Amino acid sequence: MRVVFDTNIFVSALMFPGRQAEKALERVVAGQDRLLISHSIVDEVLTVLARKFKQDAEQLSHDAILLRRIGEIIATKQRLQLLKDEPDNRILECAVAGHADVIVTGDRELLRLGEFQGTRIVSLRAYLDMK
Repeated sequence: MRVVFDTNIFVSALMFPGRQAEKALERVVAGQDRLLISHSIVDEVLTVLARKFKQDAEQLSHDAILLRRIGEIIATKQRLQLLKDEPDNRILECAVAGHADVIVTGDRELLRLGEFQGTRIVSLRAYLDMK
């Protein structure tokens, strides 16, 4: 399955080991699913980690390497302005460009969409329940 994780999934997995978000990353590392990620998503994750969690440059560098290693970098071609929160639009752009099957998020506005151009939008719990 081709998946795009929202920023909140990455941040939770990296900052709170042992929780559900880390299990989502483990599925990718184990080869169960294929993670699609864009440069914009990586930048947003690193910005949140630096701003909210005060990660230093060395840790941010390690996080960036990890994200790029486990994910397939997708070059987005279309710029969307569908949602109020700009980072949410970057998630949708990555999903469209990468022909994702699923977007995994905790974001209510994204979850309300339910689906976008053939990509299902699901909660972390629903994702982990998928086979």
